[in-house]
Amino acid sequence: MDNLRKGFPVLEQYTYLNTAASGLLPEKVWEFRQDHDLDFFLKASVLKEKMGDMLTGVRESIGNFFHCAPNRVALVPNFSYGFNNVLESIDKPSKVLLLENDYPSINWAVESRDFNVVFATIDENLEENIIAQIEKEQPHFFAFSLVQWINGVKINVEFLKKLKEKFPELILIADGTQYFGTEAFDFDASGIDIAVSSCYKWMNAGYGNGFILFNESVQGKISPKNVGFGSLQGKYKAHEGNFIGKFEPGHYDTLNFGSLKVAIDLIQQIGIDVISERINTLKSIARKRFASAGLLEDWTLEREDYASLFNIKGDEKLFNRLKGEGIITSLRGEGIRVSMHYFNTEKDLNRLFKALNI
Repeated sequence: MDNLRKGFPVLEQYTYLNTAASGLLPEKVWEFRQDHDLDFFLKASVLKEKMGDMLTGVRESIGNFFHCAPNRVALVPNFSYGFNNVLESIDKPSKVLLLENDYPSINWAVESRDFNVVFATIDENLEENIIAQIEKEQPHFFAFSLVQWINGVKINVEFLKKLKEKFPELILIADGTQYFGTEAFDFDASGIDIAVSSCYKWMNAGYGNGFILFNESVQGKISPKNVGFGSLQGKYKAHEGNFIGKFEPGHYDTLNFGSLKVAIDLIQQIGIDVISERINTLKSIARKRFASAGLLEDWTLEREDYASLFNIKGDEKLFNRLKGEGIITSLRGEGIRVSMHYFNTEKDLNRLFKALNI
């Protein structure tokens, strides 16, 4: 599968096991960016006259890839911007369920507002904990990461479908930043009401682009307030009071959002099933090796579904030694976070295993 590494020159310099921090920029995306800025340099507003058509193409590409109608896809520069706008659209006081120690951009954003906040514990019984808190606290919203940023604990989409069936009035708001781009995802069939994501990690689209997917039933349950010249510009935003337009009040950067479309095109060219199969192979190998060496928290091993990012036992000294050997990871929580994408190989893992003496 070495052909999957083509177009990522950074892999010739490093053993890159850090997609959970920052995805790589594919050569095709880089080439688009070069051509785009040259066109802007030479044409200025003549290029920008086509901005609406380009953004429509991006919106439709996202909708097609994630199975969500394009008139329910909002373009945002990143997860935090989009999520904060969603929170500002929620009447207060409302009760919100969060997961303890979830991604700070989720929990901090909720806790900084006038919401009644309750928590579910992340452990081997995560799903049971979530259901118990919903039954006890009866929250209006549940905001969570599909994949936990520190240790890769993953909430199964099938569980979310059943959760929505059991609690149909509960609004599910999911962060897909550590998930989207790793396997096929059907938003309309997921049970999730609102999904928000940045695309610089597993989507490999670079920085400055993201999206929000809305279930059709959400309109009327939240009240977005932002508005600007961009709110009414382009297809799907043609009339005053348009829902997704209130998440897109300004002028958008065609460089960054065009990069997202090229990145999605590349994923579809490779095949999301091929990507998923490759990731599953690598994460299975890594988990077994880490577990046998005692490098993972025992309770995480009781989880059947898990992502391809792991938090292994280690300190800053080990992190720096790995970096010195060209193995790129991240210090997160109380250990070292290791993550692998489809462009990684077993050779990459073997270099890590050798460096760890396992």
